Amino acid sequence: MPMRLIAPLWGLAGVFFLLGFAVYRLTPKAIEAIGMGLTTWQWMVLALWTLFMGVAEGYRGFQKRFSPRTAARARYLRDQPSPARAILAPFFCMGYFHASRRVQITSISLTAAIIAIIVLVSFCSQPWRGIIDFGVVVGLTWGIVSLAGFAWKALSGTDFKHAPETP
Repeated sequence: MPMRLIAPLWGLAGVFFLLGFAVYRLTPKAIEAIGMGLTTWQWMVLALWTLFMGVAEGYRGFQKRFSPRTAARARYLRDQPSPARAILAPFFCMGYFHASRRVQITSISLTAAIIAIIVLVSFCSQPWRGIIDFGVVVGLTWGIVSLAGFAWKALSGTDFKHAPETP
């Protein structure tokens, strides 16, 4: 019984920590850029980039794909726990293992791409780095909120229509 409670909570906590830590790390650079006083051109880029990241990352990436699948995988942990999945619950919830081949490839590819982008953006100077970070913070925050909503539905309801995409 404890594993049925602890595993999904540990899995979701790990994912929330990862996303929250990214928001925590990026927010100061975004605020710094805005505090520098942006030109009209930079404000336009900030607005368009933020809109793009809200739609592409927040809505399409998180709300439509990642969050429902992650919540469904946490529910799967609750309903079918195993010691290995429980110990590695955050990685399980993100789809790194015991997932369809498509989900595993997507998870690993996205992780590699995100790491590459983080390295590249670190070479940008302010205010451009902060402008990029601002859009990312908006997308990640949307992701955190959508994941919280889907997780609540998955773990508190009797019916959850999203698939965990396990083999």
